[in-house]
Amino acid sequence: MNSKKTTEDRYRAPALDKGLDILELLSSQPYGLTRAEIVKAMGRGPSEIYRMLERLVARDYVSRSVEGDRYALTMKLFVLGSQHPPLRRLAARALPLMDMFARETHQSVHLVVPERGYAIVVAQASSPANWEFRLRPGAQLDLLTTGSGQTLLAFQSPDRRNETLAIWGSSAQVKHLAEMEPALEEVRSNGHRIGNSLQLVGVRDISVPVFGPSGDALAVLTCPYFEQLDDAQAANVETALASLKNVAERLSIS
Repeated sequence: MNSKKTTEDRYRAPALDKGLDILELLSSQPYGLTRAEIVKAMGRGPSEIYRMLERLVARDYVSRSVEGDRYALTMKLFVLGSQHPPLRRLAARALPLMDMFARETHQSVHLVVPERGYAIVVAQASSPANWEFRLRPGAQLDLLTTGSGQTLLAFQSPDRRNETLAIWGSSAQVKHLAEMEPALEEVRSNGHRIGNSLQLVGVRDISVPVFGPSGDALAVLTCPYFEQLDDAQAANVETALASLKNVAERLSIS
């Protein structure tokens, strides 16, 4: 018998599981769901879903529409996550340096950290120029298909890499990662990644790791760089890279 499954069964908390299931379901629905849609998606009885929804609304994890028939996540989970001490300290240290980078280069920049098989944007600084591309704090990024994610993977320790693979549990993702290894080795060799955005045409992602005491990346700074023909003060790619590396070095923990 699978010992992990036995332990999970032994310590089950059905009410807690139900509440977490609702939160995870609503997290993928930007416009929320009606109670009937939640009941159908979860395959549970209407009365038990109603009671749990009411508790989640009362605790401000879920909001109910004015009409009363649609439920959506509030920002409470994000706020709680951003108050986590290590994350709060990192973001507090990073933001002044990121603001300085944005002012000097006229490019935006964001900071991402690994979180259960993804990368999460935890801080962002905007360019003072008329044009910019930026990611909102809280955005969830794929590790395999973004510059930030690939840079995190390139500088993960073997133990962290194994944790990521275990979380994914997908043979397709494992195969994709194996095929990317030559590209990740090049990133490690260079100490950074510069490459065309995999999401936007005309944007080049400049990504630099922020190292933790163990020597692997605890975070990544990414500048979604694009040329600005009407801004003579905008930095070129080489200058932006040097400035971003300076910020990363100041944030890294030896």
